[in-house]
Amino acid sequence: MQSLPYGSWPSPIDAALAAAHEGHPEFVGFVGDEAWWTEPRPTEGGRRTLVRRKADGSEESVLPAPWNVRSRVIEYGGHPWAGVMRPEGPLVVFVDFADQRLYRYEGGGAPRPLTPVSPVGEGLRWVDPQVHLERGEVWCVLEEFTGDGPTDVRRVVAAVPLDGSAAQDRDAVRELTDGRHRFVTGPRLSPDGRQAAWLAWDHPRMPWDGTEVILADVADDGTLRGARSVAGGPEESVVQVDWAPDGTLLYVSDRTGWWNLHRLGRGGEETALCPREEEFGGSLWRIGYRWFAPLESGLVAVVHGRGATALGILDPETGEVVDAAGPWTEFAPTLAAHGSRVVGVGASPRSAYEVVELDARTGRARVIGAAHDDPVDPAYYPEPQIRTFTGPAGREIHAHIYPPHHPEHVARGDELPPYVVWVHGGPTGRSPLVLDLEIAYFTSRGIGVAEVNYGGSTGHGREYRNRLREQWGVVDVEDCAAVALALAAEGTADRRRLAIRGGSAGGWTTAASLTSTDVYACGTILYPILDLVGWGSGETHDFESQYLETLVGPSAEVPGRYVERSPTEHADRITAPFLLLQGLDDAICPPVQCERFLARLAEEGRRVPHAYIAFEGEGHGFRRAETMVRVLESELSLYAQVFRLNPPGVPTLELAK
Repeated sequence: MQSLPYGSWPSPIDAALAAAHEGHPEFVGFVGDEAWWTEPRPTEGGRRTLVRRKADGSEESVLPAPWNVRSRVIEYGGHPWAGVMRPEGPLVVFVDFADQRLYRYEGGGAPRPLTPVSPVGEGLRWVDPQVHLERGEVWCVLEEFTGDGPTDVRRVVAAVPLDGSAAQDRDAVRELTDGRHRFVTGPRLSPDGRQAAWLAWDHPRMPWDGTEVILADVADDGTLRGARSVAGGPEESVVQVDWAPDGTLLYVSDRTGWWNLHRLGRGGEETALCPREEEFGGSLWRIGYRWFAPLESGLVAVVHGRGATALGILDPETGEVVDAAGPWTEFAPTLAAHGSRVVGVGASPRSAYEVVELDARTGRARVIGAAHDDPVDPAYYPEPQIRTFTGPAGREIHAHIYPPHHPEHVARGDELPPYVVWVHGGPTGRSPLVLDLEIAYFTSRGIGVAEVNYGGSTGHGREYRNRLREQWGVVDVEDCAAVALALAAEGTADRRRLAIRGGSAGGWTTAASLTSTDVYACGTILYPILDLVGWGSGETHDFESQYLETLVGPSAEVPGRYVERSPTEHADRITAPFLLLQGLDDAICPPVQCERFLARLAEEGRRVPHAYIAFEGEGHGFRRAETMVRVLESELSLYAQVFRLNPPGVPTLELAK
């Protein structure tokens, strides 16, 4: 072992390596007997491709660049493809990111558009498709802009002809619902084809606040009739609905305070299938997330857990869950079932997300796609700790602590390490405990990372989630500070070398922390919300346009709170150096938020060392390898300058004053 100061350890995990492994497989499904999914390609402009696993075990990227299988519905998108197997081969429909049209692809030629382009606003968008060959249609969600404003939009369940007749004719698309609800998910047909079920909700609720299960009859002509609400409500969040093979309806509801699986019988009787104080669901940020998948046998594959998620098989008659054996400690909200086969996406602190297949008959699980392959010696990976801290009023705060770790280096003497608090986005989300080379980029150089699942995060029940109601900018800031200060008090971190970083809502918490506390020596703010008044009055997209009504409070009743909590209004209070990073194509947290903050900083005459980097072609969350390389190197340079570190081979970030 060699002794070197924290932050100066040489590491084989450089920014290019971390960027090349950013993102993970998503949106699994079956096309006949074959498992398919989407995968990121950071080095190909950040596109997502569709991957097919053939019967012989080989994988192929179905669509070449520049095809980008990704929907923009509610800006966060959702399940962007579906397929069926025919005697002549697979028929797949997918959404291309560039024009948001729905395409048909059968191999051997170019994809053919099924939907038109609209000149109005952000056009026509599609998500969560289901192919119904017998009807010659694709049933999905249609998001249609009716004007140029971000909230000039309507959403309906729609049927798109498979023959391409709607490619130039908007009127050829059949609308199956009347648009009475602001938000809907894709419909699921009952086994006998006579009923359809989907989720719906309206402003100002978010889907983790209150949603409804809508059930309708399918008439002989393919129209939906008698739509009625059969579960859920204003204070009950249902995040997935699907049909069991016996024709009963399954759905995940948090009516007990935890997202648990329920069954609605044909006679209207409701049953909790596995009542536990753990989550069988999560926050529905993307339409088409799946936490359960019914099997032909009557069993149900489930993603479940408390603070983490496992893949299991639930017997709805006994309530027993048997989890898949294997190294995976976290599963993403995507599942597909075919016969007794279940496909999901799992990861662990020692392995990145990979496509996992579970045989429900034997219990055997194996990796079938995107297999983790250590790009460096795993000895350089961090060794995380699951911790629970005590915050204000004695409340619990859940966190993952990643101490500095290197197989060949330690620090000198009694030196304490610098630590960076990582704040997840959402804010109704969470940080999973999985291998992340961006975290390893820092820990392998001698900088600790603390991921804080502050009050408001998912994974710990509705009560924990509701802590953030009307307390955004308070509870999140307090919880992150409590963890940082506790690490310093126990001798784990250097009190003088604490930093904070986060993106989106995490960028908000980072900026709010820098303007309202003296805990941190510097911070990295990525694509943030900085001005509540502007963001809540037309600067963001429709999905979150009224989110602040619950996060901050009714704007008509507490307008002063929107001003008081905004970092932009308190730019004069910031004294710590910061790095501000923004995508110029961001429709969720637009560049004007950053520009206004910097203008206010200049007006106040504050001479705070800082850097602002804006990236063309990037939206909300960075996807291009070259962008992520610059972000990581700039962030490390900021910490090096503020903490007086000496990381080898890192370009110097120019800080303005």
